[in-house]
Amino acid sequence: MSYYFAKTLSNVSFEEALQRVTEALQAEGFGILTEIDVQATLKKKLDVDFRKYRILGACNPPFAYQALQAEDKIGTMLPCNVVVQELSPGQVEVAAIDPVASMMAVDNHRLSEVAELVRKKLQQVVKGL
Repeated sequence: MSYYFAKTLSNVSFEEALQRVTEALQAEGFGILTEIDVQATLKKKLDVDFRKYRILGACNPPFAYQALQAEDKIGTMLPCNVVVQELSPGQVEVAAIDPVASMMAVDNHRLSEVAELVRKKLQQVVKGL
């Protein structure tokens, strides 16, 4: 089982792909809690050049609440990360965590049910790009 879903977008800029992903996540009830600019961070901290790469911390509040009610330490595995990275000019890959795969380590049936619902929404986001 893979731990992510991915899709490569062609003939789009990195910025356009980032906007599309954000809008698609919002349409499925997710907000962006965090945005990590890996390229800028690596340049600042290590003085290395890296491709355009962002990690979006996406959260669907109703599902996060259900997950936290089912398992109080599950916050260690939240939010759902979505990566947007430029493979080459005009080629941008979007990858989202598969919450079912990431939650397999937790033996909790209620949590598994929530993870399955979140999985469907994230698959819809990636597929619809």
